[in-house]
Amino acid sequence: RIFVLGIGFFTLCFLMTSLGGQFSAKRLGDSPFTIRTEVMGALESRGVLRRMSDMLEMLMKKMDILARLENSTDFHKGDEARFPLDRFQPAAGLMERIQAIAQNVSDIAIKVDQILRNSLLNGKVVEGRRDQCEVPRDPKYPDCAGKVEWMRARWTSDPCYAFFGVDGTECSFLIYLSEVEWFCPPLPWRNRTVALPSPPPLPQVQAAFRGDLTRLLELIGTGKESLSFMKKRIRHLAQQWLRAARRLEQKLKGRQRDQKHILIHIGFLTEESGDVFSPRVLKGGPLGEMVQWADILAALFLLGHSLRVTVSLKELQSHLGVPPGRGNCPLTNPLPFDLIYTDYHGLQQMKQHMGLSFKKYRCRVRVIDTFGTEPAYNHEEYATLRGYRTNWGYWNLQPTQFMTMFPHTPDNSFMGFVSEELNKTEKQIIKSNKVSSMAVVYGKEASIWKGKEKFLAILNKYMEIHGTVYYETQRPPEVPAFVKNHGLLPQHEFQQLLRKAKLFIGFGFPYEGPAPLEAIANGCVFLQARFNPPHSSLNHEFFRGKPTSREVSSQHPYAEDFIGKPHVWTVNYNNSEEFEAAIKTIMRTQVDPYLPYEYTCEGMLERIHAYIQHQDFCTTSSPPLPPKAKSPAMQSPLSPLALSPNATHLVWSPSAIRDPRAWPPVDSLQVWVSETRHACTETCRRRGLVCEPTFFRFLNKKEVFLQLSITCDSTEYEMNHLYPAVAENVHECYLQKEPLLFSCAGYNTKYRRLCPCRDYRKGQVALCRDCL
Repeated sequence: RIFVLGIGFFTLCFLMTSLGGQFSAKRLGDSPFTIRTEVMGALESRGVLRRMSDMLEMLMKKMDILARLENSTDFHKGDEARFPLDRFQPAAGLMERIQAIAQNVSDIAIKVDQILRNSLLNGKVVEGRRDQCEVPRDPKYPDCAGKVEWMRARWTSDPCYAFFGVDGTECSFLIYLSEVEWFCPPLPWRNRTVALPSPPPLPQVQAAFRGDLTRLLELIGTGKESLSFMKKRIRHLAQQWLRAARRLEQKLKGRQRDQKHILIHIGFLTEESGDVFSPRVLKGGPLGEMVQWADILAALFLLGHSLRVTVSLKELQSHLGVPPGRGNCPLTNPLPFDLIYTDYHGLQQMKQHMGLSFKKYRCRVRVIDTFGTEPAYNHEEYATLRGYRTNWGYWNLQPTQFMTMFPHTPDNSFMGFVSEELNKTEKQIIKSNKVSSMAVVYGKEASIWKGKEKFLAILNKYMEIHGTVYYETQRPPEVPAFVKNHGLLPQHEFQQLLRKAKLFIGFGFPYEGPAPLEAIANGCVFLQARFNPPHSSLNHEFFRGKPTSREVSSQHPYAEDFIGKPHVWTVNYNNSEEFEAAIKTIMRTQVDPYLPYEYTCEGMLERIHAYIQHQDFCTTSSPPLPPKAKSPAMQSPLSPLALSPNATHLVWSPSAIRDPRAWPPVDSLQVWVSETRHACTETCRRRGLVCEPTFFRFLNKKEVFLQLSITCDSTEYEMNHLYPAVAENVHECYLQKEPLLFSCAGYNTKYRRLCPCRDYRKGQVALCRDCL
């Protein structure tokens, strides 16, 4: 019996393999059960299916006879009757499987017979198209043959291909690769039906400032604590937002603005990314990202644009038009959004589900990126070759598509957030109610207080210390008994605490949050630690893996560099005397509430309006790559720059042509040469300017070195994020080969860099004086 079962099983395997050979001949990589609707081999295919069905039927009959014989024998064995039953159960199971297979084969035979009959009826059409479905050899589509080969082997790997009509035939591959994707030329016979003329485009709707935020609160939705937090924040600042929108509307004087269709996908709040923030909203978790997203939503809505908000992957797929499957196919329809605001989590989700459409539409994406992404980390090939690859970089976007919380990375766009603005009366009340001996510690998590006993003891000699550390039942042991801990406070109660306090003190973490700006806006002095050496991805765990080499010299570099004394004091906490002296001086210093214009509602509206109007990464073409070195064609056109009157730097020549569409306007450009230990960021800042990466294309010319009286014994084009630059000790000059690597960040003691700087509006570093 075992021998018969074995013979039957291996016969079945042999027949199934043979069947696969009949149907997949000359189709490398296909499953042996892939059915082809081809006329050639039709009779053989039918015969194999029928023979397989007949043999399975015969095998079932023999198994049935064997089973009856076994039952008859076992009936006379008395007490041993249970053992034959146990022994026969596997055979019965196998018999059921064989019966099921036989039925499936029979069904397949019927379906194949129907397909082949249809094929024979349409034989002339199929034969007529056979030559037309051969892989074309068109030099304009060099990847076509390779893509067809891939489809032959892998078209069943994702259901999305079948969704678009791929059925395993050569014609379906070519139709898909020419009409859904764009790797093959269109098939001539697909154009026989004249397409109906497309309707004329609808007139562009003009954006109008809105005067009510109710609809936005509905768009944000419910179901998460993080969403509730954002809605509360929007309600709290509603009147300030509305007043700011009216002021900007008057400033723009009726200027025409096209309404944009914008998708806001907050990826870090999706369940698929873990959403670690929502459960911690009420437990002292970080709120900076949610503060920023709430303000972005309010600004985009008030500017009059059409918004869709998603915090789930399913909603994202629905809005984008993702076909069913595993994300290998393009979108079913053209992208219905002009812009998409998301974060790194959302960016990864979009790449996974948009197929080739991600590459096509990524120019419309804006990535909210707290700490910034430098060009060296953004360029995939360069990052991999030079050791800049991290878990977050290598997206090959234009660096200004990344939008930061603070203007620390000029290579990226500064998005920011807002702090509550006080009127004159409120400022006077706050000044009169200040308690000069009251301090509030920056840090809602108990771990931030650990190891800070020495600083707290010194501070306690002069000031009453307040904390807002979260706890459920017992007071955190990290918080000393002399500290008055209020627990986690609602935002408005925290604001009241800041309005009474004289000092807001940070212990080094969290980095670059919104709270210090809120404290300064409420009349506090912010005291923070100076980091020596500066913290960076090279020496500090928090920054390790982030796509930036930026060196952070203090807990809040923006407050240190852009605000400074008397509102911000940055001292060496390891020097007890310096720390104590700072506290004494702060207690005697009178300061007014201060808020930089760029962190007001009007400042943020102004900035986002300018980005939407002027930043276009889809139509702006990058400068062409240079020809091979030593080629006569390498000579670049004459420089549009001229030496400044004092001969220290270059400016835009009065006689050079100006493109009125250029943004920022070229009149704001100044070209300076850095010192060997300075990045362009620092070089421009020392001259009261800001580095402007979009101007690098005007500097990337051999003539610019000559205009700056720099001697170049040789000039090479190379891919390096520090170029254009000169190695002065050997008189070697270098120009940038890859436009995506133009970078304000970075320095090397070997090079002096050519730096494009520009002016900026007072209180609005993101915009030049004529940028609005």
